[in-house]
Amino acid sequence: MTGQTSLSKSALLIIDVQQSFEHMPYWPSGQLAPFQQALLKLEAGCRAVGVPVVHIFHIDDDAPFRADSGLIRAMDWLPGEPAARFDKHVHNAFTDTGLDNWLRRQGVQRLIISGIRTEQCCETTARVGSDLGYAVDFVSEATLTFPMTHKGTGQTFSARDITTRTELVLADRFARILNVDTCLSSL
Repeated sequence: MTGQTSLSKSALLIIDVQQSFEHMPYWPSGQLAPFQQALLKLEAGCRAVGVPVVHIFHIDDDAPFRADSGLIRAMDWLPGEPAARFDKHVHNAFTDTGLDNWLRRQGVQRLIISGIRTEQCCETTARVGSDLGYAVDFVSEATLTFPMTHKGTGQTFSARDITTRTELVLADRFARILNVDTCLSSL
């Protein structure tokens, strides 16, 4: 469902912006400024107009993502308490989390997607959200991913390549692709 109306109630989903990632070997310390600035602007803009902010955290068997790791919490720079928090064990934020029920009880019809990893949990949540009937705004500049090397060909894809591919496959099928300013102006 990609059609949007300015009258639909929105919720900002901040996916996996958790301390676990800071302990992964691919974590790009020192290269976070554009993502961090975009997400902070998006989060502040949503809060200013009463859009609920929802934190989603990933838990699995990898050491930094284990429930007992002490790292399943928001990165230190992310301010404020969320309206709700959900823990997930798969790539999308809906399966077995209660998120869909919470959103429907709140009257939310439109999801604003942000967080970490663009092509994994953010993209998968956008697809599932669309399939569940939500209008979806995918705010690429408020998502983060990392370079990846194709195991078969050895070709390395930059974070920009991966984000561009995600935008290509989501656009006009599962989501509107927006920047922070356009997203905020449509609230």
